[in-house]
Amino acid sequence: MQRLVRRAFPAISVAGMIVIGITLTMVWPPVVGKIGWALPHDLWGTLVAASRVLHGQLSGLYTQPTGLITLPGGALILVPIVAVIDAAGLSLHVPGPDARPVVWLLAGPYMAAISGIAVFAADAIAEHLAVPRFKRAVLAVAGAVLLWNVTIRWGHPEDAVAVGLLMYSMLDLARGRTGRSAWLFGFAVATQPLVLLALPVALAVMNPRRAAGYVAAAATPGVVLLGIAAIANWHATYAAVTRQPNWPTINHPTLWLPLATPMHGGAVAAGPSRVVAIVVACGCAVAAGIACRSARDAPTWDSDTLLRMLWWIAITLALRSVFEPVMVAYYAWPVFAVAVITATTTWPRLLATSVATGTLTFASQVPWRSPWTWWVPMVAGLAITLMLAFPRPPTAIDTSGSRSYRSEAPAAL
Repeated sequence: MQRLVRRAFPAISVAGMIVIGITLTMVWPPVVGKIGWALPHDLWGTLVAASRVLHGQLSGLYTQPTGLITLPGGALILVPIVAVIDAAGLSLHVPGPDARPVVWLLAGPYMAAISGIAVFAADAIAEHLAVPRFKRAVLAVAGAVLLWNVTIRWGHPEDAVAVGLLMYSMLDLARGRTGRSAWLFGFAVATQPLVLLALPVALAVMNPRRAAGYVAAAATPGVVLLGIAAIANWHATYAAVTRQPNWPTINHPTLWLPLATPMHGGAVAAGPSRVVAIVVACGCAVAAGIACRSARDAPTWDSDTLLRMLWWIAITLALRSVFEPVMVAYYAWPVFAVAVITATTTWPRLLATSVATGTLTFASQVPWRSPWTWWVPMVAGLAITLMLAFPRPPTAIDTSGSRSYRSEAPAAL
């Protein structure tokens, strides 16, 4: 009960997002002249993958119609609700455009609830930083609103769960709990490997003597799960994880599309371009290491170090959107989820960042396909968001009675 009271803001915000979000999926389509519910169709393939895990059909984890391209943890997190769906005798058949599947009333709230770990993690970090309660309330509401994009709209709880685990991992790292941080990071990677972009920054800031053990522990969950899937069906696993197809005719092509490898059915391979993002993330790690060099030998980190590291992590997470040949609207969400935390140093920054991220979240849903009218403005919006969220110290005494933050621009800037 005490923990629930401490996390009252994220609990209320996530519950509100679930009720409002699920309700709108049912009542909004008739308003715009549609018959069926507004469903996140990406979710159904992952539910089928979770069903195959539940029934031990591991050879089919990466075969159609799952469409799974993340590590197996992305399906594992949905196994509990699939067990309930199976017990209720409901079908996981992919719904058509006019469908109103009852299974959505189970899968939707569960998916949104587990995705709420990102909002709870943000509040835990804010509490550690001694952020005032009113700011934490705004942070929780902003986090829940932004979460709609990746969950209710697109049906990718694995992204939210992975980023939430990443944030808890970095909080443990700041508190000197290196071992637990490594395992949390590993479970995050096993759920959605996009968080690997943050690993170079974490390694650059921590004590170098702990880096090898940290990497070993962080790699274990993903290697074990991926190894099991590869043993069951090597060809399908290798093809899905390394190529990671995306469709420029359905989603948003970027200026990098001509460099992508064409695949069957009009798709392109997005996996190889992510190597470029990892290389650039290593460059960001060098700058983060210089900015936070004093923390390497400290048993715990001060607030400045944690905030600066999180800001650099937000930059690395943005690299996915910068270098993808094809982008989807929810790709920007991890940046927003971390940026609103680093913006809590002052009220103007928190409010400006919340408005910017909210605007970009809803503006990104437009169906434009031209890189110049969609991708370029989105990347520019990400850059503006990161500028607004930079953890600068307040220019005046905070009238809310909270302690002031002290943060300086990284030396690399």
